[in-house]
Amino acid sequence: MTSASPPASSNPFRVLGRHRNFRLFWTGQTLSLIGSWMQTMAVGWLALQLSNSAFVVGLVASVGALPIVLFSMHAGALIDRGNRLRIVRITQAVFLAQASVLWLVTYTGHVSIPMLLVLQFIQGLTSAVEIPARQSMVVQLVGRDDLQSAIALNSSGFNLARVLGPATGGIIVAQFGIAWCFGLNALSFVAVLWGLYRIRLVVAPDAVVSAMAGSTTAAEVLRSSSADAMEGLRYLLKPGHVRDLLLLVTVGAVFGGPFLTLLPVVARDQLGLGAGGYGAMLAMVGIGGLVAALLVAGPISHRPHKGRVLMGAAICFPTLLLLFAYTRSVPVAYALLFAAGLAMILWNALSNGVLQMIVEERFRGRLMAFYSLVFVGLSQAVGSLAIGALARLFDASAAIALCAVVLMGASVGTVRRSSFWKAV
Repeated sequence: MTSASPPASSNPFRVLGRHRNFRLFWTGQTLSLIGSWMQTMAVGWLALQLSNSAFVVGLVASVGALPIVLFSMHAGALIDRGNRLRIVRITQAVFLAQASVLWLVTYTGHVSIPMLLVLQFIQGLTSAVEIPARQSMVVQLVGRDDLQSAIALNSSGFNLARVLGPATGGIIVAQFGIAWCFGLNALSFVAVLWGLYRIRLVVAPDAVVSAMAGSTTAAEVLRSSSADAMEGLRYLLKPGHVRDLLLLVTVGAVFGGPFLTLLPVVARDQLGLGAGGYGAMLAMVGIGGLVAALLVAGPISHRPHKGRVLMGAAICFPTLLLLFAYTRSVPVAYALLFAAGLAMILWNALSNGVLQMIVEERFRGRLMAFYSLVFVGLSQAVGSLAIGALARLFDASAAIALCAVVLMGASVGTVRRSSFWKAV
């Protein structure tokens, strides 16, 4: 029997057994992401401790996304002409250095909001290159037939880390202090670098051409990458299924994802929880997301009509956020966060996979650059800052509710006006 047979297709982990390179990549990446989620949880809590301001919490989250907004498309153009594996190795090493500095300044008591903003900006600048390089590299590790499963399994690793990272981080904050979340994250990057340096790509990608080819000055490189970035934007935004799905993804990223930014405020001020409770809230989102990712990697990956599942999740997600915004019960909040995490990752993983299947290969890096610009850049630089400002103007509950209403309108409007979800 081939891997396309129903029994094999229902196993979400089959792609790990079939592809050694992806197995190395996924294992190292998942271990590293546990540390990254510890750091994400700790940065939010540290910003709240230093400032006691929901707006500053949103500002810290948003400043790390600003470079992604500014430079992602240029990075995507370079990635389409460069060695993606080498780029990912270099950027992961930069993440290691950034986390080490964050540990040092926090451990020695020299951390401040301005310093935190600078370090978040450096992380965002690196992410502008690393995210599209890493995501567009997956097809080189598994091929097109297993791409949807691999993307979903990446989401499962991300959400497993979202469960373990904040839960572990809450314990570490309580027992040893915030600094050690950053120190352990720095150590975790050793795992991903170990996996990346063991990967051997038998066939180099078609686009492995030096990004400097034909260019002799920095100005020429910038001019060339700008032209390639504009070509990519014209392709992605021309009328069709790619544009319709990207528009929905954009609204979802700006008005949906940033609710995570206000979780420290909701945990402390609305539910009366400490760092451990905040970590548990993030963990519940992660458990739901993990379940969703395994469903997409397994039984959903080869089924027809994935677009209907995608749109169902796009409607359920804001509905759950609206309910969560006004709950005062900790158990109910946990249950709603689990369901919201499930709907969110069903939507995200399916959107990512569908987009990569329908895009032309020569635009893959620029597609993932746009995707990271939206999901990380606009989500944090615009969405997190806006939701933080709304929370300051009203309160956290009202801010989450207003964003959920906007997202609900976009999802329902997409069902009525677009047909992409019927075609995939």
